[in-house]
Amino acid sequence: MINSKMQDNVERWLIHESHSFESIKTPENNYHLLVKHAGKYGIPIEIFEPKSQPEVIVIGAKVIMKNNQIARYLGFNDDEKAQFEKKVANFCNSIQAINKMITEEGKQKVEVFVVLDDKENISQQTVFDAIDLVSEMHEKTARFLMKTF
Repeated sequence: MINSKMQDNVERWLIHESHSFESIKTPENNYHLLVKHAGKYGIPIEIFEPKSQPEVIVIGAKVIMKNNQIARYLGFNDDEKAQFEKKVANFCNSIQAINKMITEEGKQKVEVFVVLDDKENISQQTVFDAIDLVSEMHEKTARFLMKTF
């Protein structure tokens, strides 16, 4: 598959800033990069371009719930799960994060995202500002889960 210009730019910027990353093959994305340690808190960050939205960059991170939190969540009935997910969504909205609850590798996770869709103004600086923002959102969401759940 041929790399897009945006993918080439993002990879070049990551290399320029000495970030190690790997490419992940996914059927729903044109490209998907996992940056091992990024942002203020040195967390794994994912950068991808959805096939359904060409020239849009999504930058996100996954907050992995602790084992005791997962056990409690799995014990919820459907109404309690929906209520908890709404509480998480409201918190994420308050910090301007797009969020999604997922189960992956047997763990319950909260994904937080920033979307860069102004292709004319996507630059190295905007990408790294978004990475820092996602890192901060990840940390705030993790603290929110620890305090409230």
